[in-house]
Amino acid sequence: MNQDTLQKLVEKLSLEKFNRRFSHTASFNRRLRTTGGRYHLKSHDLDFNPEVLKVHGQDIFEGIILHELCHYHLHLEKKGYRHKDKAFKELLREVGGLRYTPPLQHQVEKPQWQYRCTGCLLTIQRQRRFNVNKFLCAKCRSRFELIEQE
Repeated sequence: MNQDTLQKLVEKLSLEKFNRRFSHTASFNRRLRTTGGRYHLKSHDLDFNPEVLKVHGQDIFEGIILHELCHYHLHLEKKGYRHKDKAFKELLREVGGLRYTPPLQHQVEKPQWQYRCTGCLLTIQRQRRFNVNKFLCAKCRSRFELIEQE
């Protein structure tokens, strides 16, 4: 799917499900990693993650388009467009959009750093490395040592 096909699909879904025109730009954004789509409040444009289409297919991708169109139309009508708002939840349920993007299977978990307390031998895991000279164990007030990076 290219940009023109995406634009036409978004316009078609907007007319079919919302009975309103989509008059802004819809585009693919390869930099989106953890989200399926994004609505820009200032420009009213929509961005979509092309990986979702590759991994999950057309049906899931259309659910994400409907989700972003809910943000779009509610914001332009000056109604509650955020995830927590009642108007957003009701409209999303009416049109059959997805609440969450399914996880992409290609995403690799972040490396874990393992540390061991030199006093009580407590083992902890962290996503970010920390300076073992600055922090102490909360249980026994001893220093940590780096075991390994998983």
